[in-house]
Amino acid sequence: MRILMVDNMQLRQYGNLKMGPGRKLVCGAIRSNHRLAEFSDRDIARYLAPFGIRQIGAKLANQKLIQTAKNFKPDVLFIGHCDYIRNWALDEIRAALPGIRMAHFNIDPIWMDWHIQQIRERLHSTDAIFVTTGGEPLKQFCTGKNVVAYMPNPSDPSMEVEDNSQKTAFAHDLLFCGKEIAGDDRNDFLRTLASNLKGQLRFDIFGMFGNPPVWGANYERALAESKMALNLNRKEEWPLYSSDRIAHLMGNGLLTFLSDRGSMQKFFSDREAAFFHDLGDLQEKILYFQAHDDERRAVAAAGRAKYHRLFSGERTLKFMLETLLNEPYSEAYEWADNVYR
Repeated sequence: MRILMVDNMQLRQYGNLKMGPGRKLVCGAIRSNHRLAEFSDRDIARYLAPFGIRQIGAKLANQKLIQTAKNFKPDVLFIGHCDYIRNWALDEIRAALPGIRMAHFNIDPIWMDWHIQQIRERLHSTDAIFVTTGGEPLKQFCTGKNVVAYMPNPSDPSMEVEDNSQKTAFAHDLLFCGKEIAGDDRNDFLRTLASNLKGQLRFDIFGMFGNPPVWGANYERALAESKMALNLNRKEEWPLYSSDRIAHLMGNGLLTFLSDRGSMQKFFSDREAAFFHDLGDLQEKILYFQAHDDERRAVAAAGRAKYHRLFSGERTLKFMLETLLNEPYSEAYEWADNVYR
């Protein structure tokens, strides 16, 4: 199958790369022997912008996307968070290639108005919407002509390359990488947790409380040197939602602490992740696994293996293609009950 992947491919990061879901879908396409073309909307818009005038660069990028589609003639077009790409360009592509199928994938939390607006903008220009939140909230994006489905945050063995479940020496016992946002409940939660754990283990927080963030290879090194990690979302009660942090943590074999309010028990048991209910429960379990390293290693190893098996970029892309093309599912996807037509 011929696939055109439109996303931020991070060319202008010059190697300071994020392990984003779009790149993992690209890897999944290659591993599945699909014919692939990539279009990095942000990079092309900036490259084409005369004197840095973004509006002109954006218009030219849309024209270049149309040209790319006409030249490449894809069967399927996937478009991620591409704010530069306008629907008129997608409509022109569909007019030129009547048989093409298009899908938008969105990995941002849908409790925020801006992210809902991003998705709604693509409702009538695409045939499918894929979101990293599950359940009833997805139904708001059904038009009667499209399909709306949950997608997991994919992993890839070329990115989640570590297996910390097999290690015993670490620079960090517990890790959290995030961004400090005013009014975020995680701020007080993390401050209290850090205070309570002080002197009992090495708890390192990056990107918050005056600590600089880590990106690219520095982020990957922090993951490689961490025994356990927190997967904290701004809101935990949204079904099946997580930022793509979960793939980085579980996929690299860090023992990962997950809230029990996000329904991730649908995919993982207590033998594969450490679920917690509140601050006290989390603190107790962190100290337990810190003191019982054999159990930490066993749970982390099982979680890593299951994450790669269930949510590989190859398998996730296969699900997305079968859903988009309205084909019978080739296997029993664990989240197939989160598809709405």
